[in-house]
Amino acid sequence: MTLSIKQKYIKIFIISFLVINIIAFFHAYKFTHFSASTSEKTKTPNKLTTLEKAKTLFFGVNNPKPKNKRFPSQKFHTLQIKSNKRIECWLIKNQKSKGTVILFHGYGSEKSSMIDRSNEFIKLGFSTMLVDFMGSGNSEGNQTTIGYKEAEQVKTIFDCVKQSGENNVILFGTSMGAVSIMKCINEYKIKPNAIIIECPFGSMYQTVCARFKKMNAPTFPMAGILLFWGGIQNGFWGFSHNPTEYAKNISCPTLLLYGENDKSVSKKEINEIYKNLQGVKKLAIYPKTGHENYLIKNKVEWTKDVSDFLIDEITP
Repeated sequence: MTLSIKQKYIKIFIISFLVINIIAFFHAYKFTHFSASTSEKTKTPNKLTTLEKAKTLFFGVNNPKPKNKRFPSQKFHTLQIKSNKRIECWLIKNQKSKGTVILFHGYGSEKSSMIDRSNEFIKLGFSTMLVDFMGSGNSEGNQTTIGYKEAEQVKTIFDCVKQSGENNVILFGTSMGAVSIMKCINEYKIKPNAIIIECPFGSMYQTVCARFKKMNAPTFPMAGILLFWGGIQNGFWGFSHNPTEYAKNISCPTLLLYGENDKSVSKKEINEIYKNLQGVKKLAIYPKTGHENYLIKNKVEWTKDVSDFLIDEITP
């Protein structure tokens, strides 16, 4: 018995839907779980060939667990702190310290990537705490939730520093680290003296869409399906992970930093976050700069912006 044209289209639709969901399921897992493999990490989309982009789109990225590549030049203490996962930190004490800056890294990175920023805060007279989020560096596991569950780790480290007797605590985060800080303040109501956040995305959906756009791939429907499966696999609803909304409950002094050529976070997202911040706030935008370490191209400007902010807003 032959199938009608309508039945054939329905069959094609069902098969296509299943294939899309299978691809999205594996992509979501690879995106949120680092591998123990020592093989090379998949290159950024702008450095991939057309064939490599196609392969990545079908089979996902190769994402080895980030490892700390170097150590601070100053004397430091290694701490193991229990949160929702076991977290490793480096504490660098500054004599006659003005306070403590806790530094949180971005996606696919680790605490050694924060050493350059830590050095600048130390020059400004602060002690620093550098943190490996879960799944990264020497912290437990291989999972990352792009700031969702990491928010609890921000709270744990913040409470630990406060309980040590520190009264002046500043939180610094870049990309995922910035998002983790924002979610932590929104959800756990912690009260840092100030926060410095670099290039936070506006929503989890927007950051997933940005990855597809960098691959010159259509965002619909795959971005939404990938986000759905990523949330299911990791125990949260990804569509509710929205730093733009978190900003409405942030009232501490905030310095927001952004590179105008950022392909991962749009200027519109940054403007919406900045608009929603409730307290004293400053926005600095660096020209000819993308989603990267701002010290590479803008060290003088970054140092001045951070120094002026700390002097104006929170230095005792």
